[in-house]
Amino acid sequence: MHLDSFLLFPYRLALKWRHRRYDSGKVAIARAEVPTVCVGNITAGGTGKTPHVELILSLLLNSDEWAMRNIAVLSRGYRRKGSGFKEVELTDSALLCGDEPLQIKKKFPVVRVAVDADRVEGCKRLCHPQEGENVPPAELIVLDDAFQYRRLRADLNIVLVDYNRPVHSDMLLPLGRLRDLRERLWEADVIVITKCRETFDETEKEEFAAKMGLLDFDCYDHLATTPTGKRIWVYFSCIRYEACEPLFPESNPRFIYSRKAVLVTGIARNAMLCDQVGAGYELLRCFSFPDHHRFTNWDFKRVLAVVQRHPTAVVLTTEKDAQRIVDAPDVPQMLKERMFYVPIRAEFVTPSERSSFRARIVRP
Repeated sequence: MHLDSFLLFPYRLALKWRHRRYDSGKVAIARAEVPTVCVGNITAGGTGKTPHVELILSLLLNSDEWAMRNIAVLSRGYRRKGSGFKEVELTDSALLCGDEPLQIKKKFPVVRVAVDADRVEGCKRLCHPQEGENVPPAELIVLDDAFQYRRLRADLNIVLVDYNRPVHSDMLLPLGRLRDLRERLWEADVIVITKCRETFDETEKEEFAAKMGLLDFDCYDHLATTPTGKRIWVYFSCIRYEACEPLFPESNPRFIYSRKAVLVTGIARNAMLCDQVGAGYELLRCFSFPDHHRFTNWDFKRVLAVVQRHPTAVVLTTEKDAQRIVDAPDVPQMLKERMFYVPIRAEFVTPSERSSFRARIVRP
């Protein structure tokens, strides 16, 4: 029994009541007209949703089934300015559509990316472009962070669990990072354990699955049984860091070869990135801002103060933060010259997992 079962009993009761209303049919649940793949979690940030959405898009676009079809991504567009449905354009700012949707659009220009807090209405708009919109109707929609959005039922629910903060040892907000009941995990069709080591072996996978409460997990067919008796697919993925990319046209490549670095992040969890940067540089300072932070002149002045003391240092940030930093006014020239972002991508620990997962998403 977890501590939050007692201390947050009213909150747990409210969550149970909400889910029971949907499960009993008292509240209508819609389905999109086209296949939908939901990528979500039951944790408040930090599980790697955006890299896994990008992994899914890459697998779809390189498949025979979907390479020439019209794929779309629908996101809430967290902390964007404005409301309602908006199609994300390459020229948009993170302020207008959110940092993650803009990042996805820049990586996959051929994919339609849209934001709408009303996912039901968003799916309708993607399937039925309005008069004057020169875009094709979506034939498959990837729903970003919609597992808690009960008004819309996805054809395939993929739920991510951070290996470094597993749900079985976490608690509900505000005591922990869970934003939904642990048992909601068993409603997923696929569970992906993220941020594992690349050397994660079969024994470690089986032990982790058992700690989560999954029964009869088989590393070779990637199937397990939930405590409710449901058969569910389970995969393990890792994060791979790629070569630094310039953030501004003024960024000078020679700074990448510096021995010293300053790290600036506004993400839910940056411990892995700190370790990665620390392995290649002397990490002078790590500025950790809240997730989706909008950078201000004062933030840049703090970073600039460190750089002025160490003029050869490179300034690194995340790909997600890069979308917001570019939007920020009056970034000092001294920072622009040495600012780079570190791209990341999600990948499965084994080729077998990649192949099996691909089979799930091409026929949701």
